[in-house]
Amino acid sequence: MTQHPLARQYKRIPELLAPAGDFAKLRTAIHYGADAVYLAGKQFGLRAGAGNFAEDELRRAVAYAHARGVRVYVTVNIYARNSDLQGLAAYLQQVRAAEADALIIADPGVLNVARETLPEMPLHLSTQANVTNTASARFWAAQGVSRLNLARELGLAEIGQIRAATDCALEVFVHGALCISYSGRCLLSTYFTGRDANRGDCAQPCRYAYRLVEEKRPGQYFPVEEDERGTYIFNSRDLCLLNRLPELVAAGVDSLKIEGRMKSVGYVGGVVRVYRAALDWIGERLGTGASVAGLTLPEYYADEILKFGTRGQTENFFAGPPAGVGMLFDRTRLEQEWAPVGIVSQADPLVIETRNVLEIGDLIEYMGCGFVTVGCTVTGMAMADGAPIYRANPGQTVRLTTDPPVPEPEQLCLIRKRIRR
Repeated sequence: MTQHPLARQYKRIPELLAPAGDFAKLRTAIHYGADAVYLAGKQFGLRAGAGNFAEDELRRAVAYAHARGVRVYVTVNIYARNSDLQGLAAYLQQVRAAEADALIIADPGVLNVARETLPEMPLHLSTQANVTNTASARFWAAQGVSRLNLARELGLAEIGQIRAATDCALEVFVHGALCISYSGRCLLSTYFTGRDANRGDCAQPCRYAYRLVEEKRPGQYFPVEEDERGTYIFNSRDLCLLNRLPELVAAGVDSLKIEGRMKSVGYVGGVVRVYRAALDWIGERLGTGASVAGLTLPEYYADEILKFGTRGQTENFFAGPPAGVGMLFDRTRLEQEWAPVGIVSQADPLVIETRNVLEIGDLIEYMGCGFVTVGCTVTGMAMADGAPIYRANPGQTVRLTTDPPVPEPEQLCLIRKRIRR
C-alpha cells in the first residue's frame, strides 16, 4: 500500500484535540490554542459526571467554537442497550442542527443509526472500540468511519503499521488518565457500585485502596501489598507523551487528543497550553527545513507539564509493555506544588474569578498564551465595591494587585499559586 503522505512529507502539524466538559472548559481550551474540542450532550456520552451540554448549550458551544475556527466533535460513545436506542435518532438530529463537525462513536449499532440518520456527518471511532491492528482499521474504514482513535495499548511501531495500512485519519491519546482495563472497557464499576462505566457512569474503582477480608473473619482487614509499595494495585499513573510529539508527527498521526472532560478548567487550560506551545515549536523547526526525526523538545516543556495532574506520568505502551513504574501503588495521588487559583475576567485593572483560596502574600504565576509565564506576589485584593480583603474564597470576583504587575493580561488566561515549596 502507498505510504501515507503525512508519514512521507512531515509537512503538517497534527490537530490538537482538547476536552470540553462544560462551556468554561471549552472557552479555556480554545483560548490556549486547541484546534478542536470534543464534548457530549446530556445523553449517550461516556462522561455522565461532566457538566455536558443541553440542546441550546450545544448550539451555543458550536457557534462559539466555529466563530474562532475551532472544530467540535460530539461523543455518542456509550455501549448501548436496547433502551438506550430510544431517542437516539432524535438526539442525532439535534447534533446536526447544532452544526457539529463529527460524531465520536464506539458501538456498531449506534454507528449504523448515525449513518442512517446523518449520512453526511463524519464519523470518528472512539478508543472504546479497541482498534489495535491493521485489519480492524480497514474494517472500520469500510463501515464509513473517517477517523480512528487508536487504542491506548498501542506502541509507536504499531501506530506506524496502521498508518501505512489505511487512509483513515488517525487520532492518538497523548495525555491524561488511563483506565486499568482494555481501552476503558471496564466492569469493575458495575460490579462494585452498579454504575456502568460503559454507559458513562464510572465510579473509578481503580483508584480505590483495597484490603483483604477472609470470609470467616468479618471485620478484619488485611493489607494487600505488592512488595513494600502499598495497596493501590489498579492505580495507573497518567499518560504523558509530550516528549514523543516529534515521533508522532513523523508517524503521520492526524490528531493528538487530551483526556480530561471531568478535570478542572485549570488542568484543561494548562495542559492545552503546553501541548500547543510544543507543537508550535516543532512546526517552527520544520519550517526551517529541520528533520522531525532529529527533534528533541526543550526540557522546559516537560518541566511545565509537571505542574498539572496528581498521579505522575507514564508513556504507557508507547515504547513497549509498561512496567511497574507506570503504576502508583502506594497512594491515590501525588502532592502538587501548584494549584489553579483563578481566571482573568478583566484585564485593566486585573480582575479574576477565583477557583481556589487566594491570600495576600501568595506566590502566583500568570499563564499567558504563547507560553508566557509571569511570576509575582499578591500584594492587594479588593471586592467590586473597592473593599479590601486579605483572603478570597472560591467563586469570588476580586481585583488583584501584584508585585511585579502582570504586563498586559488577557481575559480567560489562568493564574495558579504555589502551594508547596
